[in-house]
Order: sequence, then C-alpha cells, then structure tokens
Amino acid sequence: MRRISVFGATGSIGESTFDLLMRQGGAEAFDIVALSGGANVARLAEQAIALRADLAVTAYDACLPALREALAGTGIEAAAGPQALIEAAERPADWVMSAIVGAAGLAPGFRALAQGATLALANKESLVTAGPLLLAEAARHGARILPVDSEHSAVFQALVGEDMAAVERIIITASGGAFRNWPLEKLAHATVAEASSHPNWAMGQRITIDSASMFNKALEVIETKEYFRVDPDMIEVLVHPESLVHALVGFNDGALMAHLGAPDMRHAIGYALNWPARRALPVKRLDLAEIGSLTFRAPDLTRFPALRLAREVMAIGGTAGAAFNAAKEAALDAFIAGKIGFLDMARLVETVLAQMSSRQGLGNAAVSLDNVMLTDAEARALAFEHISTGRI
Repeated sequence: MRRISVFGATGSIGESTFDLLMRQGGAEAFDIVALSGGANVARLAEQAIALRADLAVTAYDACLPALREALAGTGIEAAAGPQALIEAAERPADWVMSAIVGAAGLAPGFRALAQGATLALANKESLVTAGPLLLAEAARHGARILPVDSEHSAVFQALVGEDMAAVERIIITASGGAFRNWPLEKLAHATVAEASSHPNWAMGQRITIDSASMFNKALEVIETKEYFRVDPDMIEVLVHPESLVHALVGFNDGALMAHLGAPDMRHAIGYALNWPARRALPVKRLDLAEIGSLTFRAPDLTRFPALRLAREVMAIGGTAGAAFNAAKEAALDAFIAGKIGFLDMARLVETVLAQMSSRQGLGNAAVSLDNVMLTDAEARALAFEHISTGRI
C-alpha cells in the first residue's frame, strides 16, 4: 500500500487530490501519512477522518485547539505550525503532494525529497526560488519530482520517449486571466473582486489574481527553465483564451507536440499520482468538432510586464528568483489589502528586484536553503518599506 502525504490539502489543488484519492479507493487503497492545511481546520479534519490519516497539521498555531477538538476520539494526531509541517514532511512517504501556496511550500517539499519520496510539485515557488537546490536534493536521495502545474505536466508528457537534444522550443500557454482583453488605462482601476474571477479555471484567490497579472505565468516561465534545464531563449508564452492547449514542444524537425485537455487540474494531478501508468480520470473529454477553433496570440508585455521581469530574473540567476517571488507575494498581499493598485504590483516587484540587484550579489549567490530564505526575507522587508512609504 502506497504511503501518501498531501501538503496544502484544503486548497484547490489539495481538494482535487483528495477527490482523486477517494475515487481510487481512499483509506482502503492508500496509507495516508499526513495532511496539512491552513485555517480551514473543519475541512482538514473531514479529509483526515475520511482518509484515516495518521497526522493532520494546520499551519497556524492558533488553530490547533479547534483541530484537536474536530479530531477528538479519532486517533488522528494533530499538530500546528511551520516546524510541525517540517516534521510531517520528514515522515517516510512514497508520494507527496506539495501544494502549499508560496515560498512556505519550499521547506516541506525539500524535506520530503530527503526521504526519497516522489514529489508531486504544484508549488511552483519551490523551483522559482531554489530550482537547482531542489533538483540536486532529489538526485542525492534517489527521489523524483513530477510536475503538477498543468503546463509543465503537459510538457513532461509531450517529452515521454523523446530526446531533449532534439527540442528546439517549449511553448507554455496562458489564458490571459480576467483582464486578457482590458486596455492598460482600465487595468489601473481593476479591483480585487474583478481580479479574483477567472474565466476558465476554478482556483484559489491568490493564484487567480496572479493569473490576471500574468505573474503566475512569469513564475511558470522560470519553472520551465529550472525543471527542464533549457535555455531561457527556448521558452515561449502564448495567450490561449480557451485554455485547452496547455503546452507545446517544438522539435528540430519542425514538429510541434501539443497537449490538449479540459481545464481541470485533476488531469495533471492524476497523471502524477498514477505515473508511469495512466488511469481513467473523471475529467471532461474534448469534442474538437464542437469546439471548432482554437486561438492564440502573443502576450502584451506593456500591459503585463511580469513576463519581462521573469526574463530579467533568469538573466541575473543566483537567488534572484527568491527575491522576485518574495516581492511578488508582498505585492499581492498589499493589493488584496487595498494598499496598492493592480498595476502597482509589477512596479513594486521591479523596484525591489532592481534595488537588490544593484546593492547585493544576487546573481553570484549560492542557491542554498539559508541564502534563499535570507533573500526572501530581505525582499519582503524592502517591499513592505516601499508599501508603507508609498514609494512604488
């Protein structure tokens, strides 16, 4: 019986993972080692009870009494806080879903790899902030990282049986988010509610807003470079409003391999869960005749400068990815809180990245866990300083 842990179980990726685990036999088919969640301890307890997990962890210490109460009499252990997440990740497991949002997901995923686990990676920030470190840790312990972002899962699948030396380009697609057709002058007045509504995907608020700003795609460009170890010039982005073609791989003979599927994260999660086999999944089958046509266009870098910033981050190297992601998370927090405008997010990230690049050796910094966390803290502090003083 495979041992499974799910970090970020109550988020959108975690809920889809839970759905698939239940459909494939639940506690009768899997030994659930640990589940983690945030403040929604009622849902975390429901999942833990349904899957008969050994351990449930909430990220927040203040939520521990409620979690213990919800699990009373079940025999399921309850814990809370960042250190509890680390300890949960250190429990031996065969397959671990890394779906904690943001840089907070790096350390648990890193510790899971040390157990030799297969890490199903939905936490793109791990590769953005510490890609070389994460891949080296996997190699050191004979572990495997399987991509769960729909785009990177699509690329991974298109490369099965192929020689990377024959790859000329990798094209990842973007829906364009809620504002794909908005003019620049209107974007300046975009609200949190408007940015939180995705036209195609059902996702959490933070990733939905990141999609609207194209910061999500910017992170995925960096993730593509790190995971597939390709030159940044080989990576392209296309806006594809239908969200049916998730990625394409171009080869040296001119062929393009495209991965198509309904906008349902259970496809990528299910592929990682069942890899190397394929198993029937409860996702919609595409009727191409009914769809009729697919459209693509180049992204507008003036309206969505996040993609340009991603190129700059890759050119700098070192721990620039950690600075970029930390500033992005701080900017997103400020936008949600109403402290800055929609377009201010990219301006803030660019300002922080420029300042840290000019006064620190970001590009020369070794990508160690300590350096990544230090860069993360410094970038957040600098971003908060700019937000509090209004100098963006």
